[in-house]
Amino acid sequence: MLSIDRSIIDAIVAHARRDHPDEACGVVAGPAGSDTPVRLIPMDNAARSMTFYEFDSMEQLRVWREMDDRDEEPVVIYHSHTATEAYPSRTDISFAGEPGAHYLLVSTRDPETAEIRSYRIVDGAVTEEEVRIVDAGVDQHAVQSYMFGQSPTTVDYECSGR
Repeated sequence: MLSIDRSIIDAIVAHARRDHPDEACGVVAGPAGSDTPVRLIPMDNAARSMTFYEFDSMEQLRVWREMDDRDEEPVVIYHSHTATEAYPSRTDISFAGEPGAHYLLVSTRDPETAEIRSYRIVDGAVTEEEVRIVDAGVDQHAVQSYMFGQSPTTVDYECSGR
């Protein structure tokens, strides 16, 4: 399952709409080993194509070096499909070179809605996964219920280390 912040999804969709009718592409980096996408890196589609995306080799080298310097990795690799569903093409599958990454696709074929789907692509095998969009503005661990007028029966202010 891919858990990703709503603001990142919104920015990816905006990038895809902005580059339409060409495919948009980019990376969402996160701390190495965390599987947590936190830093959006929109990239240029060097192919400038409606049916194909390709990272510019110099930009990709710069971005991957920057991720290395920051102890990050590509958690999500995304691109858009402008006229078809959000499913990896044979070309997408053949170029999927990051087995630990989530491959997020956004279809911009409908100007009113964006279809967003995520996949794991390992050795040519495509597995769709659930996308869980979280709202960072809301603390997922915040207290959800309150007890007014209640107090604990005992309070221990000492930390004995036992």
